[in-house]
Amino acid sequence: MDNIHQNGGFKSSTGFILACIGSAVGMGTIWMFPYRLGEYGGGAFLIPYILFSILFGLVGLSAEFAIGRRAKTGTLGAYEYCWSKIKQSKLGYCLGWIPLLGSLGIAIGYAIIIGWVLRALWWSITGEMLSGHHEVFLQEVTGEFGSVFWHTLVIVMTALILMFGSTSGIEKVNKILMPLFFILFLILAIRVYFLPNSCAGYEFLFTPNWEQLGHIETWVMAMGQAFFSLSITGSGMIVYGTYLPKTEDIPKASIRTTFFNTIAALLAAFAIIPAVFAFNIAPNAGPTLMFITLPNIFAQMPFGQLFAILFFVSVAFAGITSLLNMFEAVSESWQTRFNLSRKTAVTLCSIIALFIGVFIEAEPKFGPWMDIVTIYIVPFGAVLGAFSIYYILGYKEIRQELELARKPLGAYFGITAKYIYVPLTIIIFVLGIIYGGI
Repeated sequence: MDNIHQNGGFKSSTGFILACIGSAVGMGTIWMFPYRLGEYGGGAFLIPYILFSILFGLVGLSAEFAIGRRAKTGTLGAYEYCWSKIKQSKLGYCLGWIPLLGSLGIAIGYAIIIGWVLRALWWSITGEMLSGHHEVFLQEVTGEFGSVFWHTLVIVMTALILMFGSTSGIEKVNKILMPLFFILFLILAIRVYFLPNSCAGYEFLFTPNWEQLGHIETWVMAMGQAFFSLSITGSGMIVYGTYLPKTEDIPKASIRTTFFNTIAALLAAFAIIPAVFAFNIAPNAGPTLMFITLPNIFAQMPFGQLFAILFFVSVAFAGITSLLNMFEAVSESWQTRFNLSRKTAVTLCSIIALFIGVFIEAEPKFGPWMDIVTIYIVPFGAVLGAFSIYYILGYKEIRQELELARKPLGAYFGITAKYIYVPLTIIIFVLGIIYGGI
């Protein structure tokens, strides 16, 4: 297994896929998917969601993995490589900053949220989380400088993993945390199944409302959920592709990542929504679901404290593995572009993230920050990535990378990538602005 970068490379296919799953499985999977599944047709919603997931996973993830491996560097170098094809490498370098800043921007917000999760975990361990003061908890953590200690702890842990482990650290951490995430959520889902009246939750989730398939909004939300839950940002997955050996079958790895990401989303739905219905509580999305609704449920369950701890541990795992990818995307580009040591690049990224983050912990600042990043910057970065790879560099060249270690791709792949996937990224960007986020 050849190392293709100064930071090393993934040592195994399993390690690479788990790292990608770790990046993809995040707060959107846990917060939004269960609610959207029930809200937009239950079992019927799964049809467009799975279709879009396969499409985006096969040609979207594959493209980002392939350009990273082809260019042998992360975001800035990858865009420069693409645009050098038409002798516009400087333009490509400048454009690459947009998705890179998207990764940094969302990392800043993610670190704040994971800080909330760690604090909730601590409150679960001490028993305070189940004492009925959930509204007080949410007010405290979303207040001005409301969670500085836990926020700092998240960034320090992430930085230490990246500084001293490089790609081996990313691989080892994901090999531990992601299987534990699945195991913990499976335990929660099994426990929830035995709650009285949990069957109402399963009916909410999976009873097909076929009429919803006739509503354009169902398809829009399924498309957005599939796209963003796979971490297709024009940046993060490129850097993981950089560390991928030439012996890896990229399309196959992309589909495996997509499959396990979907399983994670379904596990989150199985663990959360039936529990919500068992206690006759509205399945609200967002922070209210995680920090008020679910603690209320745990407080009423036998061994509720134990299950609260398991829940917040598993959510913390999902968050940290996603944050590793965001920090890595930024750090690798700065490390390579400005000839910095790895520790210096990670430290710089961490300091910037913390310095900005502590000033936007309050909800009136945090909400607008995340809206700007997730509605405008990240989706536009994804458009730039798709367009740069399939149109500027061209399918003919990226196909050479995609076909390494596998049989030749069928003609469908290029047609789907250029004439369906790339236009859809533009549509997603536009619809996100219209809907205020999808």
